[in-house]
Amino acid sequence: MASPQFPAEVPREIMEIERAITRISHLLTRSRRHDRTVAAAGVPVDRAAVPMLRLLAEQGEPMRPSEMAARLAVEAPHVTRQVQRLERAGYVERVPDPDDGRAQRVRLCDSGRDAVECIRAVGRRWMDEALAGWSPDERRLLAGLVHRMVDDFVAHADSLSDQCGLPADPHYERQP
Repeated sequence: MASPQFPAEVPREIMEIERAITRISHLLTRSRRHDRTVAAAGVPVDRAAVPMLRLLAEQGEPMRPSEMAARLAVEAPHVTRQVQRLERAGYVERVPDPDDGRAQRVRLCDSGRDAVECIRAVGRRWMDEALAGWSPDERRLLAGLVHRMVDDFVAHADSLSDQCGLPADPHYERQP
């Protein structure tokens, strides 16, 4: 297997960006943070369920479990177990797939939509509190730079896919 080519010197600012992204990723995915968030939101769901609820809310229409698994980059049995739990809790329901009578899609119920909004509201409130010392201009600048960074990461990943002869990931779109 050929080893990838890495530059001898990595610019210091790239190392600092990578370090900051790693830190924020860790902070956002810790189980204690999840536990505090769902407790404050009043939504008793486990950590693995939140991305599914968010995905269904963002999609705005029922999705096949296989599509959910692909979008979340998880195995299909994982989605099946979570859908069963969310269905028992009344957050989602299965509906017939209009394109294939043998298949089913997963739809967010009103209580699921409310749960996602409560979780988002808690996260946004905590972010607002954490950035309380930032001016509105600084917040706008940060938002613009983060969107630009994600768009550039997506474009770069697409170009790498092209170089390797792989299809681009259709689940990440650049911001308008």
